[in-house]
Amino acid sequence: MADHTHLRASELFSCKGLTAVVTGGGTGIGLMQTLALVENGAKVFITSRNAEKLQDVAKKYGGDGQSKGQIIPVAGDISNKEGIAKLVSEIEKQAPNGINVLFNNAGIAGEGSREGYEDVNKEDAKAYSQQLLKSEFSEWNDILNTNVVGQYFTASAFIPLLSAGAKSTKGYASQIINVSSISGLMKSASGGQFAYAASKASLVQMSKVLAQEFLPLKIRVNQIAPGIFPSEMTAGDSDEHTHKSDLSDTEKGKGLPAGRPGKEEDMAAATLYLASYAGVFVNGQFIAPDGGATVASPSSI
Repeated sequence: MADHTHLRASELFSCKGLTAVVTGGGTGIGLMQTLALVENGAKVFITSRNAEKLQDVAKKYGGDGQSKGQIIPVAGDISNKEGIAKLVSEIEKQAPNGINVLFNNAGIAGEGSREGYEDVNKEDAKAYSQQLLKSEFSEWNDILNTNVVGQYFTASAFIPLLSAGAKSTKGYASQIINVSSISGLMKSASGGQFAYAASKASLVQMSKVLAQEFLPLKIRVNQIAPGIFPSEMTAGDSDEHTHKSDLSDTEKGKGLPAGRPGKEEDMAAATLYLASYAGVFVNGQFIAPDGGATVASPSSI
């Protein structure tokens, strides 16, 4: 009888032997992605500006690299070239054979036009104008700088390590997975978050451009565009012990066709499909785990 063990989920979705970097990996969606990778054998470098939180996440959830993967905390800032270069240098010291996956996950939201946006009378030109003008140039700059420009320079800086990882890992083509959002696809402002929506739409398009441009490098570029998931962005905070957020006592996500917000299992499934050996034939694509949001409401897909 023919041997088809290579088709087993344990083989297809394995991350054993892979090395990943997850920016913003200490909370929210980044933490969900980190846990999915580690539980399936990957070595994961998690980054953010909060070194103490990263160390606690590594202590609580990281393995020894044997029974499961390993979490290695590296504090750093992706909002400037110097911070990104420092991250790359530190990770290169600990991963001399390169990395296989870069999750461009770090991002921010929030702007002045959001507060009170749902209550403004959009038929009152003056009132609506005043509402939109509550946001500031500085807020737009911060959001676009972190959510788009930071992702661009992070991807650019990790090219050599991704290339090295491709050469040192048989059967795996290195990739960048950009974490965009359905806010970049929906034809609404998500409660007045125009800058956030614009930044994520920009990341959606930039991911397509990078996928094409990086073909000669043999580095794939895919993206995950999440809907409503528990995170500090949607819940407002995270538990100081678990570093996870909770939406169970809110109405967020209840109006979706799925009837609920996303769970860490949902994000893990999307993460593993793209990041594991199962996804090596995928390039230039995106997955939108959103509970049906982009089906139920006007969107660009």
